[in-house]
Amino acid sequence: MKINHQYKFLLVIFSLFLFVSCNKKAAETVTEEEHHDETGVVELTPMQVKSAQIVFGIFEKKNLSEVITANGYTKLPPQNQADVSVFLGGIIKTIAVIEGQFVKKGQTLATFQSMEFNNIRLEKAKLTEELQQAKVSKEFLELEFARQKELSDENVTAKKTFQKINTELESIKNKIKNTENQIIILDQNLSLGGNDNASILSIVAPISGYITEVKVKIGSSISANNTLFSIVDNSKMHVDLLVYEKDLFRIKVGQSVRFVLTNQGNQEIIGRIFSVGKAFQNESKSVAVHADINNSTIGLIPGMYVNALIDIGKNDVETLPIDAIAKAEGKEFIFIQESEEPTENKKDEKHEDTGIHFKRIEVKTGTTQLGFVQVTPLQEIPAGAKIVAKGAYYLQSTMSNSEGGDEHNH
Repeated sequence: MKINHQYKFLLVIFSLFLFVSCNKKAAETVTEEEHHDETGVVELTPMQVKSAQIVFGIFEKKNLSEVITANGYTKLPPQNQADVSVFLGGIIKTIAVIEGQFVKKGQTLATFQSMEFNNIRLEKAKLTEELQQAKVSKEFLELEFARQKELSDENVTAKKTFQKINTELESIKNKIKNTENQIIILDQNLSLGGNDNASILSIVAPISGYITEVKVKIGSSISANNTLFSIVDNSKMHVDLLVYEKDLFRIKVGQSVRFVLTNQGNQEIIGRIFSVGKAFQNESKSVAVHADINNSTIGLIPGMYVNALIDIGKNDVETLPIDAIAKAEGKEFIFIQESEEPTENKKDEKHEDTGIHFKRIEVKTGTTQLGFVQVTPLQEIPAGAKIVAKGAYYLQSTMSNSEGGDEHNH
């Protein structure tokens, strides 16, 4: 009888064990089904989105096929560059600028003292005095010329004396003219110093722009025509592209150009061709094509290397940055942010604790040019959806890690 009680007790324990095992198996099945339902969706916190540097964007219409590729450099025309020098030697007294500083046309860059300048002032003073004396002599000779002419007409005085006075008058007139011309030249030299009465002379900026080089120090001895400062005005930057002979016949003034600065994060610049060269560059069998830059406020400097696309057609397609494409399972995907209504459990939570959901969309890609790729979605994308333009690889990695784990962690 005691054995029967023990048997019944073991039977009950075994039944309970089977019940718990079945329920656990069922729960695991439900979890797997829920996990499967959420395949293609990844959830991040706002902090994770910020840390991953996810950037949103939209589809952009671009011509990626009917184009000519070219390389080149940013360049400044000569009228937007200046080497500053002085017209005579001296000693630098003050320097008012540093490299990288913006200056306006006419602004003082430095001051200097010059013995040569003082010599010019002394020479001008000497010539001015000679000019005054010559004018007095001219007045006397003009009166004597008139008197001798009258006497000559009356045959009172020999004509020889009259001719001598006439010669002296012409000579003094020539001397006055030459002296006045010399004073004009000296005044032009003095005006380069700003003020012919100043003991300290100013070196001024001939154009507005940025100081790129300062070649003097306080106390430096400077000579005429030596470059002391260099200035560039980058507001008139353009791009010189090298186009090969085989593509030259398709290039025309007015065509749109898209540039990418290869060393500046592939930032895109828009421009337009304004001139096509008429001679080959060296032995490269390429011709320089000059293009204006529309968005010139992005901090370009001369000599930057660029890749370019010259639009020769109008075959625009939908594109996204190449960073918007994620690859997995032999397929290509983009991610969009899902717009979700807050649940009852999350209405009272702080915004920072609300998860942001990203849905994976399969796409087909085409031509790639200058950091953009043609994209054709293989399923419908809601109107106005926020597309992940940068960070798709991070989202795909997060999704793969979640699907590969024991738990469904976002």
